[in-house]
Amino acid sequence: MPDLDRRNKWTFGVGTVGRDMVYTLVGIYLLYYLSDVLKVAPPELLWISSLMLVARLFDAVADILMGAVVDNTRTRWGQYKPWIAIGVVASAIFTSLLFTDFHLSGSALVVAFAVIYLLWSLSWTANDIPYWSMMPALTLNQKQRERFGAVAKIFATVGLFLVVVSVLPVTKALAVPFGDTGAWTIFALVVVAIMLAGQAVTLFGVKEPNIVLPQERTGLKELGRAVFGNDQLLWTAVAMVLFMTGYMTTVTFGTYYFKYVYGDEAMYSPFGAVLVGSQLLGYAIFPAFSKRFSRRALFSAAIGLILVGYLIFFFSPTHIAFVAAAGLLIFVGDSFVTLLMLVFLTDTIEYGQWKLGRRSGAVTFSLQPFVNKVGAALGTQVVAVAIVIAGANPDRPADITAGGLLTIKIGMLVIPPILIVISYLIYRAKYRIDEAFHAQMVADLKERGQVL
Repeated sequence: MPDLDRRNKWTFGVGTVGRDMVYTLVGIYLLYYLSDVLKVAPPELLWISSLMLVARLFDAVADILMGAVVDNTRTRWGQYKPWIAIGVVASAIFTSLLFTDFHLSGSALVVAFAVIYLLWSLSWTANDIPYWSMMPALTLNQKQRERFGAVAKIFATVGLFLVVVSVLPVTKALAVPFGDTGAWTIFALVVVAIMLAGQAVTLFGVKEPNIVLPQERTGLKELGRAVFGNDQLLWTAVAMVLFMTGYMTTVTFGTYYFKYVYGDEAMYSPFGAVLVGSQLLGYAIFPAFSKRFSRRALFSAAIGLILVGYLIFFFSPTHIAFVAAAGLLIFVGDSFVTLLMLVFLTDTIEYGQWKLGRRSGAVTFSLQPFVNKVGAALGTQVVAVAIVIAGANPDRPADITAGGLLTIKIGMLVIPPILIVISYLIYRAKYRIDEAFHAQMVADLKERGQVL
């Protein structure tokens, strides 16, 4: 069993590298590609960002339905792998199309983009839900899950790093032979190829242990109970949406901050290195801290680091040393919160089974892509509205007014910490699955004969 755990931990984790490269490219840079590369007019940009939000909310329903589909899947390859494979191929196709210039404008551009984006979102759901749902099926041990999650998040952060430090310089270099839009298309194709390779490692490398007893298929009634009857799942999802909206708003603003406020767009790559290095540091040290401190204490400390980082970022001079110091605090804290929320969500699977009598792993994990999508969509909407209000002009960035600069800083550094504080208060008030409670639930489930 230790050899299988080791194999699964690494082959599962490797699958996140390319996935997070794609997600970073779409989640953080798609708006920048539209506004500053394709140079979509402000009215059309607002329409597109609004449709992205609508598509994400529509996809939220699809997430839950996809969870039920995965829970009901029975194949010789298991519940998860067939959908992971189908989803990653479809995601690869639509990611490439999102960063392809079809030379459209006006309503034709808005409609074409909306259709492609919705299809991308649905295909991402088909891969994302079974991928993360597979993790709790690999072990019931909380600490082992933390190690699986930490390794997966480290690989995911490597993927994030590869994109944030390379996308601007690489596309700038490729623009010489291929043009601005062609450069982004080529970059997207390379990222997609890495995603396909990483997911192949997971598909062929992970072997699921037999730790959960088979159960009846999930119907619509059971689907509703699995989501709305699990109060810990719902509160976790609300807290995660608020936190992710704040986080995605800040990182999506990054390129605009360095272009319009800092005055040097090229400095975003070094800042991206700080961002990713901070997250890698956080994921690397988390297991050591989790052995000594409770999850609640770690969560509180992480939120404290994030808030101090925002204060430094907002009030300090526009100098890379201060910006880097603030980023270090924000993103080390973010790595702890992201990992903790992942295991909080994982533990609600046992809670739902303990409370409701059914184990709905994929349905439960359908809330994670919902959180990520809604957070990214709301963050993108905040950024789109802010840069339009700020009067940001990609051809003349130096012309932005003092009021415009303040608008960008408020959107990037004031709104996010407010959302993060609200998220933390909800967690403290409503989440109650601590280490002792989880151990008791697992013991009860074993006594009932519902887990092996």
